[in-house]
Amino acid sequence: MPRQLRMVRPNLDGLPEIRVPDGYGIRTYEEGDDVHWVNVINTSFNTTFTLEDFYNDIGRKSLFNPDGLFFATCQGIPVATTYARVLDPGESEMGSVHMVAVTPEHTGQRLGTSVTLCALHFFQRRNFKCAILGTDDFRLPAIKTYLNLDFVPVCIDGDQPGRWNKVFLKLGLPVMSDPSDTFRSMFSEELWAKISS
Repeated sequence: MPRQLRMVRPNLDGLPEIRVPDGYGIRTYEEGDDVHWVNVINTSFNTTFTLEDFYNDIGRKSLFNPDGLFFATCQGIPVATTYARVLDPGESEMGSVHMVAVTPEHTGQRLGTSVTLCALHFFQRRNFKCAILGTDDFRLPAIKTYLNLDFVPVCIDGDQPGRWNKVFLKLGLPVMSDPSDTFRSMFSEELWAKISS
């Protein structure tokens, strides 16, 4: 099975302010939000995640930081989420924007942008250098959001240049050349290995 597409924001400079439309709010994880996380993920991705999946993926991890799990809310109920994941103990350079999801009835409100920016600001406050994320070829609105937030594609497998070309054509955007060589010169070998792994 092909690996997810990879995107990187090469630096965390010039981040836009976090904004949400009227009627919405932003907050971090509170006790009981495991249920809300499962609901948002399942309705957004049409999956069957369980509370056990939450704890296996996020909540029981030794690096879990509730201040990095963000929710956009409507009338106090979470309707969008993402997690600012730190991948390894002692990591200080690269963070991962993990599981950006918006419930279908709240799409079109730029909530994906809002929660993604929450994660990026989280990393910026901790002086991280860059952020990565994984996405799927068919998540075109999400990819457009990430491109608008200055994420760029990184090709980590031989099939990915062609996959990215198809994505860009579907988005009506000019096909990009693989920027990996440029990035390789911007980062240390160790950091590049993390980005491209």
